[in-house]
Amino acid sequence: MTGKLPGPPDLASLTGVRSGKSTFYPEFRGAAQRLERVVHALDAISRALVQTVDGPERLVRAVADAARAHLNADWVLIALADGALPEAQPRHLILDAKGTAYAFEGWAAAEAPGANLPSDVLNRLNGILRGELDQFTAPVVERHHAHVPIELNGAVVGAIAAWTPQHRTLDGTDKAVMRILSSQTAVALQNSALFQKSQTLLDQAERAFAEASRHATELAARNIELLATQRELGAAQRHQALDSERHRIARELHDSVTQCVLSAGMQIEVCRREIPPEERRQRLELAKHMTRTAVEQLRSAIYALNHPADSGRSTLPELLGQLCTVHMPEDLHIRFRVEGQHVELPNETEHSLLRIAGEALFNTAMHGNASRAIVRLAYRAQDVLLSVSDDGDGDPEKLRLMLKMAEIGDVNGHHRGLVNMKTRAADHGGVFEVRRARIGGVSIVATIPRTDAAAVRPQTLQVGEQL
Repeated sequence: MTGKLPGPPDLASLTGVRSGKSTFYPEFRGAAQRLERVVHALDAISRALVQTVDGPERLVRAVADAARAHLNADWVLIALADGALPEAQPRHLILDAKGTAYAFEGWAAAEAPGANLPSDVLNRLNGILRGELDQFTAPVVERHHAHVPIELNGAVVGAIAAWTPQHRTLDGTDKAVMRILSSQTAVALQNSALFQKSQTLLDQAERAFAEASRHATELAARNIELLATQRELGAAQRHQALDSERHRIARELHDSVTQCVLSAGMQIEVCRREIPPEERRQRLELAKHMTRTAVEQLRSAIYALNHPADSGRSTLPELLGQLCTVHMPEDLHIRFRVEGQHVELPNETEHSLLRIAGEALFNTAMHGNASRAIVRLAYRAQDVLLSVSDDGDGDPEKLRLMLKMAEIGDVNGHHRGLVNMKTRAADHGGVFEVRRARIGGVSIVATIPRTDAAAVRPQTLQVGEQL
């Protein structure tokens, strides 16, 4: 509080002892009574002002009660000017001699204003509320009336007024007590308003924290649900991929095996008719060839269906060994060799290499007219090389031309095997080549990086590495 106040009252103003004349004892008794009254007043003031944390309503009531008790007042008025200390509530309060509270607004604990309120009290209340405080910038203490301004930061923001009965005469001691009470009341009101505001903000912060905690809990639950949904989605995608693969194999069976079997049956049916022996022999040979083709295609489809990419039942060399020994024609001799230290590759990479080898061997058996083939799996520092070479009559240049034509537009479904092998290698950042094999036929070579395709550029085979 920066308001300018007169200096503290001296001992004479509080006790009335001014000399050592014969009247000293009566004056001493009066001084003792006044001092005792002052002590009681200060005690009441201190007990009133410590109620800051209980809210402004109880604080204003406690201040008014302290003033009424000290002055034995018939009426006590505490009021703040409109616009001053806007956070403070209530804005005014009136107490009668019995402690009954009256207020026109802002306090539920006060009784409704009624009749018998003195006009002096009401007029003073209206004047304070309207800010008519110029005539009361300094304390005014009369015989039975006191008016002390409430100051804050050098400005008058309200006042405390009291009216006493005829037997209670006010003096300088009462003036000093009222000044102390008013000077502390403004600060206490402001502190109380700030405390209540901080409590409100604290409550809001606690509610916000509780709401944030609730949202965090809900978010955690949603995250768990999301993870479960992702797992379900992954399972659904795997099932979809499996279904797609089965549908692909079913189409292959329909477009190849079924047609071959039906064609063979038609040739046999023709042989039952009366036809020359030479033509009959040719047709039976053709039916035999078609039946063999259907069996080999069926074996390849069954093998693909029984060995999904994520089975994990065997290593890649083991699977390739089984492919070379179990699922190929008996008149095709296949040799398989592994070079370098075996390393575990991602399931997708091993699956693609296995499919490339299977497609290459199928082409060798069905179209290459080969008697032997060599399958080579080489684990190198940066990549893995897979090659399938045969001694058949295939032409690498013709196969490369067919591959280009199939990539541009495969209208009749032929040569999709070559495109599929190249696509599988490219999906893993690798390269696919068709070369002339050292043993005379065609060599299918796929080179796939052992690490991410963006990190290591895949190496290509040199001419000296051909089989």
